[in-house]
Amino acid sequence: LDWWHADKYCERHFAQLLFEPQDSEQASFSKLLQSHHVRGSVWLNERDGVLHKPKWRRDHVVPVLVFGDKTDTKYVKVLSDFPALPAVTACAHLQWDTRTQEIATIFSYAVPAFINEFQLRGFVDEEGFVRFALIVHGHHSPYLPMFRADGQWHHFCVTWQQENGTWAIYADGKRRASASGLCAVGPSAPQAIYGQGTFIIGQDQDSLGGTFGDKESFSGNITDLHVWQKVLSAEQIEKVRSCWVVEQDLVFGWSSNALEVERTVQEVTAQFLCPGPVEECRVFEVGSGGFSYASCLQSLPFICCYRKDAYQQLKKAQLESSHLLVGRMNTLAERPIPENIFTSDVQDMNLSVALGALDVLATVLKEGQTPVLESSDLLTVLQLLKQVSDVEVQEGEELEMLEQLGQYYVEVTELILEEQNIETWSSVSQVIRGPMAVVELCDRMVSQLAPLLTPGRTKITIQHRNVGLRRVTVKNMWFGYGSLQRCLSGAGSSDVFQDVATSDGGQKYLSTTVGTAVISSALLSDYQEISTSVRYHLQHRVQWMVISMCFLWFWLHVSPDAGGMWSTAGCSVVTSLLDSTVCFCNHTTNFAVLLQVYEMQQRTTKEKLTLQTLTFIGCGVSFCALIVTFILFSAVGVPKSERTTVHKNLIFALAAAEALLMFSELAKSNQAVCFTVTACLHLFFMAAFSWMLVEGLLLWSKVVAVNMSEGRRMKFYYVTGWGLPVVIVAVTLATSFNKYVADNRCWLNVQTNVIWAFVGPVLFILAVNTFVLLRVVMVTVSSARRRSKMLTPNSSLENQIGIQIWATAKPILVLLPVLGLTWLCGVLVHLSIIWAYVFIVLNSFQ
Repeated sequence: LDWWHADKYCERHFAQLLFEPQDSEQASFSKLLQSHHVRGSVWLNERDGVLHKPKWRRDHVVPVLVFGDKTDTKYVKVLSDFPALPAVTACAHLQWDTRTQEIATIFSYAVPAFINEFQLRGFVDEEGFVRFALIVHGHHSPYLPMFRADGQWHHFCVTWQQENGTWAIYADGKRRASASGLCAVGPSAPQAIYGQGTFIIGQDQDSLGGTFGDKESFSGNITDLHVWQKVLSAEQIEKVRSCWVVEQDLVFGWSSNALEVERTVQEVTAQFLCPGPVEECRVFEVGSGGFSYASCLQSLPFICCYRKDAYQQLKKAQLESSHLLVGRMNTLAERPIPENIFTSDVQDMNLSVALGALDVLATVLKEGQTPVLESSDLLTVLQLLKQVSDVEVQEGEELEMLEQLGQYYVEVTELILEEQNIETWSSVSQVIRGPMAVVELCDRMVSQLAPLLTPGRTKITIQHRNVGLRRVTVKNMWFGYGSLQRCLSGAGSSDVFQDVATSDGGQKYLSTTVGTAVISSALLSDYQEISTSVRYHLQHRVQWMVISMCFLWFWLHVSPDAGGMWSTAGCSVVTSLLDSTVCFCNHTTNFAVLLQVYEMQQRTTKEKLTLQTLTFIGCGVSFCALIVTFILFSAVGVPKSERTTVHKNLIFALAAAEALLMFSELAKSNQAVCFTVTACLHLFFMAAFSWMLVEGLLLWSKVVAVNMSEGRRMKFYYVTGWGLPVVIVAVTLATSFNKYVADNRCWLNVQTNVIWAFVGPVLFILAVNTFVLLRVVMVTVSSARRRSKMLTPNSSLENQIGIQIWATAKPILVLLPVLGLTWLCGVLVHLSIIWAYVFIVLNSFQ
């Protein structure tokens, strides 16, 4: 096979082309090949260059015109209206018939004014070179050598422009001849090639559209003929040579529908292997044991190599297989699937065959008769996906079939990535280094969907559960959490995360895992990938305490089956939240977020129910006590004072907050009601803490002399107790209206910065009140010490210590709930469920 098909053959069989033997092994390896009757040259794997070229540029299925022997009847007429051509380029691929040395006409364009208006002719000289001559307006260029008459496919382009009569002929991407003055008659400027003429392939027109002669007819094969009304640049000619069509100023594009083919001219559809920028590939010379280069299009022997452990796994999978999946598919499929993954002759597919094969495969996988894939079944499916990803989409084929093929491809990919197949992926880990190979296959498939993009349809989205792809000006794919992540977790990451046995606070290090979907992103320009920086935001799928890092996946070897590893090169964390991570990478590739996972003590359903019950009972008891206290303050005739007023406002705010909290569960079903309850909870809890701050300020005023009248002081207290909460809630609603409420309960969204509109002020208030408490305790202890010395100067040391302890404990016990400092226990709740019980009990009786 040629290099490209040889490489593809090996890849589809989970192998690689032969790599260059070591110097010490070359002689013995050459003898080994000779003992197996291998002679001449064999292909070598290109480590860096060729394989990285897009393979889908190589195979090109096109209609080929086969002109047999030279006759005066065989011709093909181009059914296209040609305008006047002040400049022209004509390009095609052809195989020259080496049996004759007579002049042959590749094409001729005739108009009534000039029969030989525009024509290309050639012949084989005595040295075995094909020589071309260009004719314009009946004026003839010299015959010049272009390429060897070797029976191989060659590409040519001829250009001419009216200005100065400049012309050029290119062969196999190189300019072989050029000059000016073709068709310049005396001092007058050349005329443009006339329009509305007749374009004939394979014959010289002696009259308009006819009168052919067998001696000047073409013998050979020709395909991919295009004509432009401008002179293409050398770069554009190289693109055309590689089977890319330059759309601008295209007059005629190669299509069977635009040709009138004489019945004796054979028209066949062939898979044409387009030449590319790399023309020569490395070979191993068996006889001499050395290395050289040969044309990549040449058919040479090749060797597919397996790593020993990979080969053993393949053998084991083949021997232990029941062939249940393949057998079921072959009963439904029109084209049988080979059972032996080693010896199967993997044939190329067209769109129709690929669509039918994936349809049957998806049906069989969904039937559930094979809920867990065998190793050989997984490898067979991957072989089929490789074939389908290389399918060439031909002009005129139904785009609905192509889109349906994309749907089936994504569906089959999702089915083999189900979590029940994790063990199967592990069993072939030496053959396929993890399911990231599927990502690479999907990336190939995305490129096949290019014909679906039109000016009226700029976006394609295909999704099936946890796998999907999208293409706008970029290619995006995502792979949801499943066997892909499970198999990848820790792959190549042990060097990044160092071993951490335990962590303080009851957190135990578990593992490093892929904690998000895996996404693949690439930017396309003229169907070629270019790299650019990318910022992405991924949601975590791990519910434990995590430390996140941004990673990209890169392949270790030239074959994607060989696997790869995670790397942080070029990527950094922009924002890290509990449930998501924002990353920035300076280039496009496959991305994910790896999480360093710590086990937290998970609460059982019984513990959760107990905590909910205690919370409801505690809030109920506290609410009742608050109502009774408020009534006593209002009805019994407690003397009015600053302290009484502050207590009443604190009681009212706290009672309202706890009442809403007890019945907030009932509001979850109604979005509007839940939003209102959340806003009220935010307001009243903030008011409660604000009045706790006022309680602290009031205590401070009793400890430190404050030069402020009681009336002015109360106005300040009201502004702090009610004005501050109103401002905080209003600003929060104005700036984060759409992110205000949590998803599963009527409270502030803890997944965004909204929660800090409550936590921030609360932490500030608790810090202030802690300082106030410490100052009050110091004053109380000092006062108790002086009073003890005055009243009982001769008391024992033990009595004095007891008095001081009580003087310290009394203000703490009394002021802790009034100042809200019992809420500090909430910081310790995640460490142990005991702290959760303590927190509920203390705040229930606040």
